[in-house]
Amino acid sequence: MTLSDEIEQAQGAGVRPQSLMFSFLGIYLLGRDGAAVYSGSVIDVFARLGLSEEAVRSTLTRMVKRGLLARRRQGRKMYFGLTEHATAVLDDGRRRVWETGAVNRDWDGTWTLVGFSLPDSRRSTRHDLRSQLAWAGFGPVQSGMWIAPGTRDVGGIVAALGLRDHVTVLAARALAPTESADLVRKAFDIDQIAARYLAFLDRWDTTRPMPALPDDLARQLLLHTDWLQLVRQDPHLPAEHLPPGWPAIRAEQVFRELARAYERPAAALAAAVLDELP
Repeated sequence: MTLSDEIEQAQGAGVRPQSLMFSFLGIYLLGRDGAAVYSGSVIDVFARLGLSEEAVRSTLTRMVKRGLLARRRQGRKMYFGLTEHATAVLDDGRRRVWETGAVNRDWDGTWTLVGFSLPDSRRSTRHDLRSQLAWAGFGPVQSGMWIAPGTRDVGGIVAALGLRDHVTVLAARALAPTESADLVRKAFDIDQIAARYLAFLDRWDTTRPMPALPDDLARQLLLHTDWLQLVRQDPHLPAEHLPPGWPAIRAEQVFRELARAYERPAAALAAAVLDELP
């Protein structure tokens, strides 16, 4: 299974237990080589978010089966630590959140172009390719031609689907009469992208704590999960070709402000709850 497959399965529509688990692991285990956390204390953390013990145990078991977590027994307790595969997934999420960001202000005018032609006998593979290109930030300009701003590595997607002989990947620039602004409008649903950021702002851009959440640890996990799902779905379009007042700018400010506000109190709560092996 490719990294993009793992991300697609982990981050779906709505907030799922596994999406929350990825946020938790990224904050409290990523970068701590060999660290592992007791399942009972993870259950205590996720109870703050209304998740049942059964849901948490089921999520941990599925992630072990998919090679994302490794079990470590200590006495009568079962601890869970990150695998190399999980570390790669979480590192990708960290880069999306803290390095790439939500607003593409550094675009150099280049596009990655993917062209393909597959017969009807490979309809299923064609669907998989389109789905993974969309997840990687590409949009369709016309049948069999997809684009994404900047340089994107799609070699893993192409190789995993066995399509080396059916796909052409190029770096390109728009030339007259084609304009980059027209490509953005044609290949991407700007209104839908904006709506997702506006929904985030409706949920988080407030001076009042979210009433359904008991403390800053719960708020931290839900905030990071909401934001990571947003930036994973964002094709990172050039800022100069987006409408004035693009909501991602304010949404990113809100996320960073709240992430800083929750960080210390959430860490204190986690330290009091989590039972870890170093």
